[in-house]
Amino acid sequence: MNRLDVIPSIVLSAYALARIAAQDAGNEAPAAQWRVLSLLDQQGSQRVGELASAARTTQPGMTRLIGVLEREELVLRSPDPADSRATVVEVTPAGSAALQAWRAEFRDTLAPRFAGVSDEEWGVLTRAAEILSTHTDNADKTGAAR
Repeated sequence: MNRLDVIPSIVLSAYALARIAAQDAGNEAPAAQWRVLSLLDQQGSQRVGELASAARTTQPGMTRLIGVLEREELVLRSPDPADSRATVVEVTPAGSAALQAWRAEFRDTLAPRFAGVSDEEWGVLTRAAEILSTHTDNADKTGAAR
């Protein structure tokens, strides 16, 4: 595989793994729910517009999703102290717990697919995960990925 094809291959493989894990686990929650909870868990409270931008959706779509998450007590909405016209969203303890349970469910569901991976291959995957995490964390903080 040439260098230009590596990143798109990783992205497509990650989407496929997420889809497979959701199907195999019977998890019917929308992927956007987990993305929003992950963003809030990693970066703290955010405005609805910021979440919409980060999730690459519309503000009305994000508002609807936040409404669902709020009814399920996974997030809490409150007025932005800096601008009362805006709403800030934060993950609740129940939302963090649901996110951790989802991650464990996906990990456990995907584990059999990786049972034959050698220690050397695990080292490569671990290093790749570290590199990807570094670059996505930096992009999230700088807005470069948006």
